[in-house]
Amino acid sequence: MPVSRRAIWIALAAAAAGIALLSILLTHWLDLEPCHLCIFQRLVFMLLALLATLTAWLWRPDRPLYWAAALPFLALATLGAGVAAYQSWLQWQPAGALACSGRLGPIERLVEWLGEKAPLLFLASGACEDKQWVFLGLSLANWSFLAFGAAIALGVWTLRLTNPGRC
Repeated sequence: MPVSRRAIWIALAAAAAGIALLSILLTHWLDLEPCHLCIFQRLVFMLLALLATLTAWLWRPDRPLYWAAALPFLALATLGAGVAAYQSWLQWQPAGALACSGRLGPIERLVEWLGEKAPLLFLASGACEDKQWVFLGLSLANWSFLAFGAAIALGVWTLRLTNPGRC
């Protein structure tokens, strides 16, 4: 029985929303102090949930309008994977090897602004190189990288199923 592309995009939306919700709940249950990169990844998962929902809603075999949401989904998931990979790299460095420059880049400025607007969701108070919680030997940044990678792979696979000659 063929897999419905719409069902895959709905599953991607549910998974991204679930990951974002889980990150919020873990922060409160375990008294974690998320950093700017953690919060940014949370935001990316929230946006991926919206884009996957939009892709599922727009998907029709006779109109390729779903590409308007699917391609930004893949681009944003790739950005999220890059941020998670960078944070994982920071966490693998020896303790004290990296010092914060004190300058805020675009991610930090966005997270600071969001933290002022909705501190429950976006307040960053931790250091990016700290592994506050590890599950099965992987930090939350490592798990995030795997989740973004799975979203990219599933999204590309779904688009390839839709248009085998285009990917």
